[in-house]
Amino acid sequence: MSTPQSSAPEPKTYRSTASLVTGALLLALGAWFGVDAIWRGDGRTPWLALAALVLLVPLVVAYTLRPAVVSDEDRLTVRNPFRTVTLPWAAVAELRSGFTNEVRSDGRTYQLWALPVSLRARKKAARAQMRDAVADPHGATPTTVSQPTRSDSDQAVEDLREIAERRAAAPSAQGPAVVRWAYEIIAPTAVGAIALVVLVATG
Repeated sequence: MSTPQSSAPEPKTYRSTASLVTGALLLALGAWFGVDAIWRGDGRTPWLALAALVLLVPLVVAYTLRPAVVSDEDRLTVRNPFRTVTLPWAAVAELRSGFTNEVRSDGRTYQLWALPVSLRARKKAARAQMRDAVADPHGATPTTVSQPTRSDSDQAVEDLREIAERRAAAPSAQGPAVVRWAYEIIAPTAVGAIALVVLVATG
């Protein structure tokens, strides 16, 4: 008879829909004004517009489109604006929700940019919990007990916490945290900033 094994979680990606929409709109506006300035501008205007685009486009991508949290059976991957942190589940010391959602590993704290805290959503969830408690004061309804109402980001952190606890002892989930800087964001941002400073200083 085979020994039953703990079920591994399906890979899941968490991203902020609001950030994705905001990023797409900002990029569209930037492309519209920037390309128009490059195409129609006179003198140094096209160069200033180009330098501004090289500076701002990576920053918009970094803060809106890039952030993501990916969980699979072996690790938690946190993709923030300027770095990616890969944490085997055994390296996850704590996942917590406060004014921000964070993960701790080896004494260091990494913010989960893709799971922003919404105080409004928390208040809405708290009101829903109060309504459920009033409607079922003795806790007789199973769904009220087993599935408490939470904000989306708080529920995501709770799900990740449960996976970390369940998978921490798995042999494939061992190892140290690995941090990689996003040079594909940092490099063009630095180039754009330098070009813009030089153009303004020599104008």
